[in-house]
Amino acid sequence: MAPAERREAFEQLFRSTRTDLLAYLLRRSTNPEDAADALAQVYVIAWQKIDGVPAGDHARPWLFGVARNLLSKAWGRQRSEEALAHRLASELRDASRPVYSAEPAATAVRQALMSLPEIDQEIVTLTAWEGLTPQQIAVVVGRSPNVVRVRLHRARARLRRGLGPLAAVESGLAVESTGHKR
Repeated sequence: MAPAERREAFEQLFRSTRTDLLAYLLRRSTNPEDAADALAQVYVIAWQKIDGVPAGDHARPWLFGVARNLLSKAWGRQRSEEALAHRLASELRDASRPVYSAEPAATAVRQALMSLPEIDQEIVTLTAWEGLTPQQIAVVVGRSPNVVRVRLHRARARLRRGLGPLAAVESGLAVESTGHKR
């Protein structure tokens, strides 16, 4: 088909089907904007495949089939997005559970931890709570593994002095230099 013929065929197809196709999409979409987007997508596909669009009365059902396929894909994406959103919400709920309990020992641990410099707090908690090694923590905090090891050693010593050995062990803050809980 020549470019002018393709354009005329598309314009005729659009004029003869747009109202019915939009009504079809509106009845099956959650909002008018989604229906309008789907309508535009249908006609983009029709333009791209204008040479393969069935002629005459067969063009209309072909467009409905394209619209149905687009809606089906959109529903599948929506279901996947909803499942992903539910999973993410669940993971966020789990991750945001309070780390500290209201027990006196936990309060003492929290206070002792908060008395450390911020970088030491981060190193201690990355070791104790996240189970990271000094090498991994070095990447996270942008320091060398040796600096992390030294800071971790000193922070543990300060915590032990402030809490006593039993409180540090019970809190999970007493961690071997290998990065594993005692």
